[in-house]
Parts: sequence; C-alpha cells; structure tokens
Amino acid sequence: MKTQSQKAADFEALHKAPGCFVIPNPWDPGSARILAGLGFKALTTTSAGYARSIGVVDYKAGRENVIEHIRLMAPAVDIPLAADLENGFGPSPKDCADTIRMGAEAGLVGGSIEDFTGDRGNPIYEIGAAAERVRAAAEAARKLPFKFMLCARAENYLNGRPDLADTIKRLQAYQEAGADVLFAPGLNTSDEVREVCRSLDKPFNVMRGPRKEMLSVAQLAELGVKRVSLGGMLHAAATHGLIAAAKEIAAMGTFEFSKAIPFAAEIDTLLTKGAGE
Repeated sequence: MKTQSQKAADFEALHKAPGCFVIPNPWDPGSARILAGLGFKALTTTSAGYARSIGVVDYKAGRENVIEHIRLMAPAVDIPLAADLENGFGPSPKDCADTIRMGAEAGLVGGSIEDFTGDRGNPIYEIGAAAERVRAAAEAARKLPFKFMLCARAENYLNGRPDLADTIKRLQAYQEAGADVLFAPGLNTSDEVREVCRSLDKPFNVMRGPRKEMLSVAQLAELGVKRVSLGGMLHAAATHGLIAAAKEIAAMGTFEFSKAIPFAAEIDTLLTKGAGE
C-alpha cells in the first residue's frame, strides 16, 4: 500500500498532467474499491451520498462522523482520496483550518471548502470572509508534510444566485488566497464553463458538466476543465436501482430486476482489485 505522501504526489501529478480526469465519489469503502478496481486514478468523497447512506440528509452528518468516515475510506484503496469537507464545519477561518488538519490526519490528500454559510436565508459568505476562510485552510494545508490539494468552491449557482461575474470574482479571490483547485458547481452552459476556465490560473473542477448540456470528458477538456467529479450521482444511481427493485417486489411480487444485476464474482473481483490485492 502506498504511503500518504506517495498518494499526495500521485494526486498532484494528475492535476499537472495534460487533459482532464474524472474523480468519482464513493460513499463507503466498498464503493471506493469498486471504483478503484475499474481503473479510476483518484477518488473524492460525497457529502450527500455519505449522509444519505447513514440515514440523514446532506449537511447533517457532522464533522465527527465525516472524519471517521474518511478514516475508514482512505486505507481501503491504494489511490489518492480527497473529500467534500462541506463549509469547513463552522463559520470561522479556524474551523476551516482545523477541518483540513483533521482530514489530513485521517488520510486525505485533498479536500474542498465551500462558501455556503449553511443558512438558506443568507447562503453565501461575503467574499472577504470567504477568502479568509480559504486562506486559513491553505495555510493549514501548507504546514502538512505532503502536498495537500485544497479545492475552494463558489456555491452561488446551487443557491439561487446564477451570477457568473460574482462567481468568477470569488474563484479568483480563492485562488489568490491559496487554493490549488477551483470549483463552481451548478454552472448552466458550456460558455459559462469556458469563461470560468479562461479567468483562472489554477485547475478547474466541474460536477459532471454544465446543467443544461450533457458533455463528454473530452468536450469538457476542450473547454479547459481539469477534473470532473460526480457529487452524489453515483450514490443516487445505486439508490435508484434499490428503489426500482424494491418497488417491483412490493407491487408485483416479481424479481425481473435480478436479470440485470452483476454476478457476485464480478463484484468480488473488483473489490479485490480495488484493494490492490
């Protein structure tokens, strides 16, 4: 198994290599190993997927549970693990710095801090305060004995504020504050994605791609995107299969769903391969 420093170096190298890479989001050690077994080079956790897997909605898992979740996930695979660290689990810059230190201690080599306040009535931190939070996180990351890829997220579009100019201004401020990767989930069009990429000097992450277009990884790379994450989509896809199968059984008493599921041997092979065994 690679050391954390080796995983960190691999993760940094992915961001420096040509082209665009996909960093999918597992929600437990098993899904992490399956994704690693399928050949993905790095993973990042999903706050929504993990929260729902323990029976609560997004943002309700809490930092203690999330850190313990990371502690179980990181050694499960021999590839880099980053994490959705929500808004740093607190309003102050110190909260963000503490969360980065705790995540790194648990095994992370990257993680994101967002500018969502947690208050739907006033959802986005003022830009100066948001940048200070990123700066504190970046300072904590720089003190680690390995390269920690800090991602800073601008959450305007997920909170009813589709203001491209303000989003770019925020991302530039977070870049200046020390973020290694920038992320603005929820952008609507390829033109918006292209404009953001043109406005930044650091790698840009998208969640699948613009909301109103279904673009391939190659098309996103042409726009300037460096990495593509999926948020809670894979967990939602798995849950969709669960719901559909359970509905069939409950409503019709049939088991047609079982014709399409993978054989146990295929799952076990991926689990073993993903564990590096």
